[in-house]
Amino acid sequence: MQTLHIILTATLRIPARFSLLALILGSTGGYAWAQPGTKLLKDVTLIDGTGAAPLEHVDILIEGKRIKEIGKNLKANAETIVSLSGKTVMPSLICAHAHVGTLKGTTSSAENYTRENVLRQLKKYQDYGVSAVLAMGTDRPLIFNGFRDSTVAGLLPGARLFSAGYGFNTPDKNPGSWMNLLLRPERPEDVPAMMEKLAAVKPTVVKIWVDDHGGGSQKMKPEIYKAIIKEAHRRNIRVAAHLYYADDASALIDAGLDIIAHSIRDKEVDAALLAKMKQKKVIYIPTLTLDEYQFAYAESPEWLNDPFFKSSLEPGVFEMITEKSYGEKIKKSPDYLRNVAANKIGMRNLKKISDAGITVALGTDSGAFPVRAQGFTEHLELEMMVESGLSPLQAITAATRNAARALLIDKESGTLEKGKIADMLILEADPTKDIKNTRKIDSVWKEGNAASKGPLKQ
Repeated sequence: MQTLHIILTATLRIPARFSLLALILGSTGGYAWAQPGTKLLKDVTLIDGTGAAPLEHVDILIEGKRIKEIGKNLKANAETIVSLSGKTVMPSLICAHAHVGTLKGTTSSAENYTRENVLRQLKKYQDYGVSAVLAMGTDRPLIFNGFRDSTVAGLLPGARLFSAGYGFNTPDKNPGSWMNLLLRPERPEDVPAMMEKLAAVKPTVVKIWVDDHGGGSQKMKPEIYKAIIKEAHRRNIRVAAHLYYADDASALIDAGLDIIAHSIRDKEVDAALLAKMKQKKVIYIPTLTLDEYQFAYAESPEWLNDPFFKSSLEPGVFEMITEKSYGEKIKKSPDYLRNVAANKIGMRNLKKISDAGITVALGTDSGAFPVRAQGFTEHLELEMMVESGLSPLQAITAATRNAARALLIDKESGTLEKGKIADMLILEADPTKDIKNTRKIDSVWKEGNAASKGPLKQ
């Protein structure tokens, strides 16, 4: 069967639309071009994303875009048979906190937000094995005219784009251009009309910015965020908060907050807050890499010259972050020691929150600024989760099943089970043995077809 497909591919004139997959025939043993049908992946180590231990020497039968069966020594009359002995299959990563479209080169601005730039970045995420991203509150109108929905439906290449629309922030007469569409109520009475405007674009969540950004600005007033949460819940929309302080997290949960979208970093969480988070079923998105990037370039992080990292950067960013004066400026910043300490507290809190049985989902804030590289950051976040004390399997589950739950797509995606969409990574090595093995990408599959060979083999 496999030989037949290779012969057919070599002798027939293949239409241009099949050219991408034709390029990667050698990657996983010679599968055919993308077409409806059945594919049998043989002899894999399977990490299914449910939190269960890896299964060795199993087969995966794919019919169309969905998994039809998983088991040992499956007997199926498949159109394509792929031998994957020695390789590991896991669900694609899902990022529940990102920003898309405003980044270009060393800048982040509204002028960069074009269809072409958004699509380019979604393709980059896919190359790094990320099948879906939730853009947290900085999107612009052009994606709400069918573009976002087309990505979610798999009609456009790249990762699927989910959106929080236009987030809520505090009043600011001169916001940066990429945040100039944010909703900024001055009084609780302003919220209902603003929420009606936001609800019209059908956001996955409502994003609110609550903390004082290191003391540099005012916090959102409790009466404002209470009104936002109330109006969002009236429309059956969940609310995610950008926050920093444990006391704010506690007050927000009392007000009905659904998702904590950044680490709690001012102090360690106590038993009362942990109990409250668990009781209210709050989802926790730690974004550990955000804090890492705040100070990492003061030195030379061990991944600085890794091609897997460098390939994720926008043009000019590597030169910017390796300039001696750039690192010196970070080290001399009055926030340097605060950021280093916050990172350590955030990592300790992640371990305590995970141990308490609270749902942890992967999110990174990648794409907000040039130093937060899209794609690589999701893999670095996994590494930092493990450094925080989570097992590799727990980190993977956070990045697959749990992140799918955060996006409300877990009935279709996030795990590799019978009936689910076949979005998956084929890896050269098992990441439950070393979490960095998620970077050893053989190929990225979308809806049952190979879509990329990873960022280094294009």
